[in-house]
This record gives sequence, structure tokens and C-alpha cells, in this order.
Amino acid sequence: MAQVQLQPVGTGKSRRPSRASLKIDMTPMVDLGFLLITFFMFTTTMSEPTATKLYMPAHGQEGTIGETNSLTVLLGKENKVHYYHGKWEDAIKTNSIETTNYDVLNGIGKIIREKQKALREKRNELTLMIKPLEHSSYKNFVDALDEVTINALTRYVIMDVSPEEIGYFAKR
Repeated sequence: MAQVQLQPVGTGKSRRPSRASLKIDMTPMVDLGFLLITFFMFTTTMSEPTATKLYMPAHGQEGTIGETNSLTVLLGKENKVHYYHGKWEDAIKTNSIETTNYDVLNGIGKIIREKQKALREKRNELTLMIKPLEHSSYKNFVDALDEVTINALTRYVIMDVSPEEIGYFAKR
């Protein structure tokens, strides 16, 4: 509350009238401020949950994917990612099936960015084919979809693993 305190009137020779000193208690104002802050914190939403958009192809003829524009990713066990460019038969012949992981700097994201860089102007035509193997985890699948979002890929396919690929990784 506000209080008015009067100073004693002096008996000296000054002709000035004495002024009243005003003291304001700010405690209720601070309480009101904290109540408003609390109210707005409880009534506002901090962040909305978001989901990855799923793009489905239009009905009609099946499209073909160029060998130079494709990157196949096989999600394996123990956070390993096997990948190859082009067709499976060509990758087996040239022994070009590589293995990486989900590392931020040197993982599958780096492979995707290198492929996009190699395609230059056709970088938007890159098609990522994601094939989860039997022992891969759901977390690995979500991590692969996160890389799709991070690298702004507009063409990706979630596919079943072929019997040849299953046989190849069963031997390892």
C-alpha cells in the first residue's frame, strides 16, 4: 500500500513549505506480474508436434529410376547401414557394397550429400531406396527418414529387401 509520511516542520527561517514524501509498496505489483507470467505459460503452446510428410505416387504406370540417380540403403543390425549405387547385380559384380553408420559427419547423411553433389543440376532427381533388413530397429528406420528430411530429398522409396540381398547379408 502507499503511505504518506510527513516530515516535521522546521522552526528555521526557510519559507518553503514542507513536502510530503510518498512511499509505494511494490509487492502487490510483483505478485500480479508473476501471476500473469504463470497464466501465459500455462495457456500458450510451446511447440507443436510435427510429423514427416509421406508423399505417395499417383496411380498409373510405374516409373523407372535411372541407375545414376539411385542410391539404395539397407538398414542392418548394430546401427550399420549398407549402401550401393545403381543396380544390385552391378554392385555385386564390382563389389561396391559399402558400409557406414548414422554418424552426423561421416554417416549416411554424408553419402547422400556426396551423391547429390555428384549429380549437380540433377540433384533433385536422386531417389533414395530404403530397405530395412530383418534385424534393423525402428530407430534406425526413423534415423534414415530423418536424413531424407535433413537433406531435402523429395524422392524416396521404402521397399522390401530382395531375396538376393537377404542371401548376401545372411552369409555375413
